[in-house]
Amino acid sequence: MFGKPGFCMVAEIERPQANIVGRVGSFPVAILGDGLGRRAIMDAGIKPLDASLTMVGTAITVEVHPADNLMIHAALKIAREGDVLIVNAHGDLGHGIWGELTTQMAIRKKLAGIVIDGAVRDCRELATCGFPVFARGVNPTGGGKDGPGQINLPTSCGGVAVLPGDIVVGDADGVIIVPARQAEEAIRLAEARIAAESKRMKAIKEGPVEGIYPDWLISTLRTSGVLAEGDEL
Repeated sequence: MFGKPGFCMVAEIERPQANIVGRVGSFPVAILGDGLGRRAIMDAGIKPLDASLTMVGTAITVEVHPADNLMIHAALKIAREGDVLIVNAHGDLGHGIWGELTTQMAIRKKLAGIVIDGAVRDCRELATCGFPVFARGVNPTGGGKDGPGQINLPTSCGGVAVLPGDIVVGDADGVIIVPARQAEEAIRLAEARIAAESKRMKAIKEGPVEGIYPDWLISTLRTSGVLAEGDEL
């Protein structure tokens, strides 16, 4: 770790094994969220610029002063292939602190994507370049390069706590953070969820109409007081 007050950077982090990252990323965000708990999913304000792209990688955390991207440039320098930049810009929408040039830098570095709790610019180019970009908004006003900021320390993005080295998955639905220590559990829970949903889908498509409703529906309606004991829909 090195830096001065207001500026702090950790250049080396522990990353999960690539095969673990890939296995986690093979599941949709919604499935992972159902297993881990929805609090792991970033809020709906964080959206993909190109909803056809999926993203999975290891988190490089970046916290910046609103309207400044100095530490984003520093993070691009130290990031490795397969990393995802997680940028906490504190939800600022007044400045686009990521654009076409930084995207091309990230592509050259073979990064896996970027998530910004803030604004980007050059959105037409970003939406057609094939690189996953998730952001809260768009603003053509550029940012400064003065700091302060920090890299690879605990932060938050989209209302979710993020540690450097966590696994980031993004798709058309949004972004989820899978803590590295919970990766195996996330895989197990997602596999179970996929199996259960496959069974339900088969029943909905091929079974009798009376059997398409979830088993818990009537009992939950009774517990909630919507139906009295003995009542049926």
